[in-house]
Amino acid sequence: MSASNFDDHRANDWYESTKREVATDQGVLRYHEAGEGPPLLLLHGSGIGVSGWRNYRHNLEVFATHFRCYILEFPGFGISDTFDGPPMVTAAKSVVLLMEALRIESAAVVGNSMGGVVGAQVAIRYPQRVTKLVTIGGIGPNIFSQNPSEGTRLLQEFADGPSREKLVRWLDCMVYDPAVITEERIEERWDASSDPASQDSLSAMYGSKALAERQYAMRNSEAPPYWSMLHKVQCPTLLTWGRDDRQCPPDMAMIPMRCIPDAELHIFPNCGHWVMIEAKEAFERVTIEFLLR
Repeated sequence: MSASNFDDHRANDWYESTKREVATDQGVLRYHEAGEGPPLLLLHGSGIGVSGWRNYRHNLEVFATHFRCYILEFPGFGISDTFDGPPMVTAAKSVVLLMEALRIESAAVVGNSMGGVVGAQVAIRYPQRVTKLVTIGGIGPNIFSQNPSEGTRLLQEFADGPSREKLVRWLDCMVYDPAVITEERIEERWDASSDPASQDSLSAMYGSKALAERQYAMRNSEAPPYWSMLHKVQCPTLLTWGRDDRQCPPDMAMIPMRCIPDAELHIFPNCGHWVMIEAKEAFERVTIEFLLR
């Protein structure tokens, strides 16, 4: 079934039938659940109007034929309750809280961009929780490419002064093929970006003040960056990347590929940051083979 047919004929019913929520001592977490088999957590990235559902709705049906899938909505992005603390910290906390609430002792994890970083952080801190890790861009430091990247600079422009035009520029930066950015996708993201919680999370991660504070902290903090701890990721790891990623350029993959003891890298040609969308069938095939291996 093509992504367009999925949108036209099944998305609304699939969305409602898989929607769940669970209370934790930090607040309510919302997620989507489907399929049978070993557990698979799908963690979304950051960005304008993002959600777990928007990241993975086209992949869920395929993954659900092999796994019990859980698409978690991170706190502070307008769907789950907002937790106190920086978005990246609360996201990692929410993964463990969800697993505890649903009595999932361990699971494979697929994480897009920020979700991949979160998955790696959970694997470092709670190695018994993550059986396998699949990342989609995002993980690691910029080695040869500029930092902040083109995509991050566009996010900063939007966070400092949202407009539909700025949204379109950022969306175009996410993909290799501009045809992926339909009017429906633009309107969906624009509508979602108006949520106050979503705006707050975006500003906390990509506003000019937040980026300046992050750059200062990187230069002056005695605490090591997360990517220097990647040697502690003990589970088998598949790093996936779009060759034409302008949000997280593929040179970022070099450190995690070298430092994670059991890591392999797959780069998809003619593909930007949204590998799970733009290289859907190939990404699903490679990922399922890795997870079932």
